[in-house]
Amino acid sequence: MEPKQEAGNTMRNINRRRFLGTSVLAGAGAVAMPAILRSASPNSILGVAVVGVRGRGGSHLDAFVRDKRTEVRFIVEVDEKVAAQRREQVAKKQGRAPKVVRDMREAFASKDVDIMSTATPNHWHALAGIWAMQAGLDCYIEKPISHEIAEGAALVAAAKKYGRICQVGTQCRSNPAIIEAIAWLHAGGIGEVKLARGLCYKRRPSIGPLGDYPIPPEVDFSLWSGPAPFTTPRLTRPRFHYDWHWQRLYGNGDSGNQGPHQADIARWGLGVNTHPRSVIAYGGRLGYQAERKDDNYVDAGDTANTEVGIYDYGDKTLVFETRGLSVDNSADEELNKLFQSTRGNKIGVVFYGSEGYLVQRTYTHCTAYDLDMKVIKEFKGGGDHFGNFIDACIARDPKLLHSDAREGHLSAAIAHLANISYYLGEKNKVSPKQAEEILAKVKSHDDNIATLRRTLRHLTDNGVDLKKYPISMGPFLEFDPEKEIFPNSPEATAMVTRTYRAGFVCPTADKV
Repeated sequence: MEPKQEAGNTMRNINRRRFLGTSVLAGAGAVAMPAILRSASPNSILGVAVVGVRGRGGSHLDAFVRDKRTEVRFIVEVDEKVAAQRREQVAKKQGRAPKVVRDMREAFASKDVDIMSTATPNHWHALAGIWAMQAGLDCYIEKPISHEIAEGAALVAAAKKYGRICQVGTQCRSNPAIIEAIAWLHAGGIGEVKLARGLCYKRRPSIGPLGDYPIPPEVDFSLWSGPAPFTTPRLTRPRFHYDWHWQRLYGNGDSGNQGPHQADIARWGLGVNTHPRSVIAYGGRLGYQAERKDDNYVDAGDTANTEVGIYDYGDKTLVFETRGLSVDNSADEELNKLFQSTRGNKIGVVFYGSEGYLVQRTYTHCTAYDLDMKVIKEFKGGGDHFGNFIDACIARDPKLLHSDAREGHLSAAIAHLANISYYLGEKNKVSPKQAEEILAKVKSHDDNIATLRRTLRHLTDNGVDLKKYPISMGPFLEFDPEKEIFPNSPEATAMVTRTYRAGFVCPTADKV
């Protein structure tokens, strides 16, 4: 199938010229820049640069190698050991080895690249996407699309300004099980729905004691840090890879890691295509002292492992619950019935209707119940989210995307909003009684007190002494969905963005 070469490539040429002229590499001389303007490849094969290839990045590589319309031409990876392993794997599968570079801007400047796909740590997602779109590339960006709310807005603006195709890795949007279940829900399958509960009940042990650890010598830590503060030579967690998820400089906790999948489905099912009007969150990083049997133990993570966020959308409510301790027999009788399990992780969404329940139980399986919790309908089936992205790239039609930048932005912001409330209230330790008094005043279609009590029971079941280690209660924050500010909290509004390192500044939406 031949990619269209008209307006899309003309805009791409202009964008690449702008990118080459404004990239910090042009002034730094760190990478040789092309001397002449080059057009997109006229070949039927789209060249791909995959940025960040450890973990989830391996799935990106597999998807583009498997699709005959694409070829992986660049691997961008700051860990040279990981890069070498992935290069060999790709070479065996596609018969041609991709070029390996550490700095993504070198790949973006190549005439052989049409698509950028990224599975970097969260703090790099937005800037990688913006740089790529400024260079004229289409983008597939893993969830969450951003580390901060303002970054998501900037990606939405960049996709529009540069006419690029930008897909977010909330792949449930491409799965028939979820598509059909949501369509059935919207058609009145369980009556009127005003409440959705997203669940990330996912066991996460301690990431190890807070300390001083060496940076792996094979890693370019300056490039790894990118937009985040450069903390070398000190690393505060034992394991370099993956555990950045639980440190707020780089990750967003499990509400921003696993959570965007379920938050996206919850928002989709509720039919809300905007930010909420308010948020309040409570929780803490609790239980690892009991796990280590050391009251003085300090875990290296600083994001909440237990967090509940309540979001008001006017006539609808979204509640998102994150639990990182053991979720076996954790005082959730109703949820045990709906998920048909009393043990193990519960990751999904529950929609509460006037005539029953709809439960997203896995990425490819949804179950509907009547009010007596008898199964009335099932939905199954997986899809191809990467294929949907490539379809849109070839057609030059962003309307074909199942999860564009704006959808990804709205869903990622659910985690960011709760984290802002939690971080602002982190030192506000409250007793169960005080927490009930606060939550009793919060507008919600959920039973706020019942959810609180289940959460506290979960903690005590895991050995948490709530008198010694009470939960934190964040402030109730009103939010302006259009301006993306907290009108009554300058402190919260300041947390919509972050301070960036020189050379790695993520532009705001009006400056992309």
